[in-house]
Amino acid sequence: MASMAITSGVNYLLPPKSFQTRQASFSLSANPRNSVRFIRSISSVNRAAIRPNSTIVVPPGDDKQRRPRMKSTSSAMEWAVDSWKTKDAYDKLPPYPEEEELESVLETLQGFPPLVFAGEARKLEERLAEAARGKTFLLQGGYCAESFNEFNADDIRDIFTLLLQMDSVLTFVGQVPVIKVGRIAGQFSRHNYHDPYQYGNMGPREKPRLGRLPSYRGDNVNGAEFDMKARTPDPQRLIRAYYQSAATLNFLRAFATDGLHRITDWNLNFTDTDNLYQYRYCELATKVDKALEFMSKAGVTMDNHHIMTKTIDFWTSHECLHLPYEQSLTRMDSTSGLYYDCSAHMLWVGERTRQLDGAHVEFLRGVANPLGIKVSHRIDSKELVKLIKILNPQNKPGRITLITRMDELQNEVNAFFDVLEEEGCYPGGIHLEITGQNVLERWDDNHEPDGSKFYLTTDVDPRLNANQSLKLAFMVAERIRIKNKKMSLAEYNFGS
Repeated sequence: MASMAITSGVNYLLPPKSFQTRQASFSLSANPRNSVRFIRSISSVNRAAIRPNSTIVVPPGDDKQRRPRMKSTSSAMEWAVDSWKTKDAYDKLPPYPEEEELESVLETLQGFPPLVFAGEARKLEERLAEAARGKTFLLQGGYCAESFNEFNADDIRDIFTLLLQMDSVLTFVGQVPVIKVGRIAGQFSRHNYHDPYQYGNMGPREKPRLGRLPSYRGDNVNGAEFDMKARTPDPQRLIRAYYQSAATLNFLRAFATDGLHRITDWNLNFTDTDNLYQYRYCELATKVDKALEFMSKAGVTMDNHHIMTKTIDFWTSHECLHLPYEQSLTRMDSTSGLYYDCSAHMLWVGERTRQLDGAHVEFLRGVANPLGIKVSHRIDSKELVKLIKILNPQNKPGRITLITRMDELQNEVNAFFDVLEEEGCYPGGIHLEITGQNVLERWDDNHEPDGSKFYLTTDVDPRLNANQSLKLAFMVAERIRIKNKKMSLAEYNFGS
């Protein structure tokens, strides 16, 4: 998946009113060509004041002081962390056989520490507001859906490294500051695409028997194996998802403190000679390292120049699907009185769950995290305007990101930039489903891969590999560079 911030069918950045939401996860469309999305930047007026102070969060308890009901400016109905229960959810979760156990797990999660902090989410919103003004560029990428079985340090490191590589390309070729947001540390749940049930063989190999079981809804709900035990929703999986998210965040934060030293060290150790764009990245990295070494000898150090920062700003995101889990990780920020979903810095609502009167929109309208909205040709423009007003009644910059699905990478990327340029809008970001593994799960435009090399290694949607991701990064960076050059020339001519 990919996204960009601009004015066209693409990802948009616009956050709603400050309240709070919860962590959820999802999986995208299974179309093997549907890995790219773009983000459109939308500017807004009436910027709300933001408190820079550090925050303390408290879990919503049963008493009214801990769970205040807040009046929403977008609706006469009051909002509370559980008001989504009064609405219908189009993409319903499968029923848990043990409701008491589920409630016990959710109460346990309410007492757990937040995975992220409100101040971090506010800082991301400020950066996204800059993207809406064309000053920065959003790079959002990671897992289509995280897995318990594939959870390991190498996978996390490789995705983080790939995002840093793409960041370097966009920064030094596109000459634009980059906002790095991962689809990671919470991207577990997946949609019920068509049928809540799945049909398949339930018998042994020698005696096949057609059977029907609940659909696989992500590792935080049930298992992918086709048997009743695995497909039965298990509340304990929510606890495991929380711990895996916490461990992932801890690992990412450790990497992020390394900062920008030698970007030639950000490689994935591929030996495949077909990785043209990995080679091209290495050439770029060598040039950058030499430039940084020169700057260091000239007295420009990490302490006095932003490009040689000691730490890397990195945020997390996922789709808001599992509302009970999201509610259990919602906290009220003590400094602002607003609710934040402390399962991730940014959340988005999917195309199947963005109904104006639906449970997911009801939950998200009350949280202060930056939000994304997935859109395509299926949405009516008037409906989209209403949805944005519900989620961002104050028209606050950085609150909302519109995410539009793309099919053919190269053609759609170029068309995306062309349309936005004609409309006088800024391309604000790109959103990708990627992997640092040396696999081939989708094909490039106008190129059918060798069947012996093409294979799907994930239970959900196909992803871009490192070479394909870097190819896209170079392509986008070049379009950004050309766009900025044209704008600078136009400003010069206007001034003279």
